Amino acid sequence: MSQSNCPTPHIDATPVDFAKTVLMPGDPLRAKFIAETYLENARLVNPVRGINGYTGTWKGVPVSVMASGMGIPSIGIYSYELFNFFDIDHIIRIGSAGSIQPNVHTKELVLGMGASTNSDYAAQYGLNASYSAIADYRLLRMAADICEERRITHHVGNIISTDIYYHDDLDINLKWQKMGILAVEMEAAGLYMNAARAGKHALAICSVSNNILTGEELPVETRETGFTDMMEVALELAYRLGKEEK
Repeated sequence: MSQSNCPTPHIDATPVDFAKTVLMPGDPLRAKFIAETYLENARLVNPVRGINGYTGTWKGVPVSVMASGMGIPSIGIYSYELFNFFDIDHIIRIGSAGSIQPNVHTKELVLGMGASTNSDYAAQYGLNASYSAIADYRLLRMAADICEERRITHHVGNIISTDIYYHDDLDINLKWQKMGILAVEMEAAGLYMNAARAGKHALAICSVSNNILTGEELPVETRETGFTDMMEVALELAYRLGKEEK
């Protein structure tokens, strides 16, 4: 960590402003909702570009929540800075995803064990090979345990982090479905790569907002404030991580 890099052009804060675990939704309004609904004594620690970040406590344990924006380039910037300049240990993505499997329904959770991608983000590492972007196993196991305890329907497996929302190949999701991909989102692979490179820990917990193949879809309001199962699993995970650190 280099505190001389703080604040950054994107995060107007110092390392002491953040908890060791940051929950990271894509939507700034979801970050605001979590801070106002769940966190005690929440304070705004980053207002830059409307990518609001908050820090408070949940059950007495410090927790931060900050938006990532949309796509790997955006979460790539914020997660890189948090891991490398602000000394964050864990980032838990809490976002929406589109199911491409008939048994993965809206409002159910998908825990991204791996994140395939069509992004070229890994090229920067000069590996001359394909890199498998995977979650931190301990975070994944703990999140799955919390889902089991709370009897929350969840699916663990591979997701696809795509750079393209409106894809010219209309059959692309059927091709990913054949490979066992559970759902489509746009950030997890970049987050996982940044965590690996920094020697830190990351997990993507996604609520299914729609089924791309059947057309089933939730309204915008539900995406902002209705994914409480995902939020509460992530908060409980942050709580348990915080208790371990004490």
